[in-house]
Amino acid sequence: MSKFALITGGTKGIGKAVAEALAKAGYRLILTYGNDEVTAQSVQNEFAEKFQTETYILQADITSEKSIDTIDAFLTEKNIRLFSLIFNAGITSRTPFEQIKPSEWQQVFYANVHFPVFLLQRILSKMETGGNVLFTGSLMGVYPHSVSLSYGVTKSAVHALVQNLVKFMAPYKIRVNAIAPGFVDTDWQKTKPIEIRRNIENKIALERFCEPDDLAEVYKLIVENNYLNGEIITVSGGYSYK
Repeated sequence: MSKFALITGGTKGIGKAVAEALAKAGYRLILTYGNDEVTAQSVQNEFAEKFQTETYILQADITSEKSIDTIDAFLTEKNIRLFSLIFNAGITSRTPFEQIKPSEWQQVFYANVHFPVFLLQRILSKMETGGNVLFTGSLMGVYPHSVSLSYGVTKSAVHALVQNLVKFMAPYKIRVNAIAPGFVDTDWQKTKPIEIRRNIENKIALERFCEPDDLAEVYKLIVENNYLNGEIITVSGGYSYK
């Protein structure tokens, strides 16, 4: 397998789980990270030892337009064409509605919506014919988010973006899809107070959070199934069914 996949935010949480699933399948990887270079280096070493697959790490802050230049330059320097571009990284803001500042609102929109659009635009010529783009939406883009208005609205925008991009990517024979995860048992979720976790679990038919590895297998399925296109696939364990 000589195909390359680029995963934003690929060194932690869901991104790392997706990277592992693809590494096991023989994909070569480019994993971007924000600021934690120590963790990124550790993941690169871990993958080299466990999977013997080519893995690059690249610092790219999704709140900065300069990161688009960084990624484009890296692909040009290495003469890499991507089979899969996976937008996993995202940010949120929990500022109460009454206190949200325009700059804060705009930053969440830039990271979650604008950055993916303009990175894809820039590196479209470096995508393989028959390749795919996979966005990470959210269950909170389906159900109203009671804590972060900007997060819920931007994830709804991501879902709409995917369905609109299908027509624009069709001439390039590039598929575009999204996964809308529910509550995934990442380190961030594990820090929630036990009573909040129990309240969430009580709303899920399977009565538990999703394991990152279970979710990663869905990413891999979408990457490799060449008929999935324009889909928003919800992975929630049956949220709201109870």
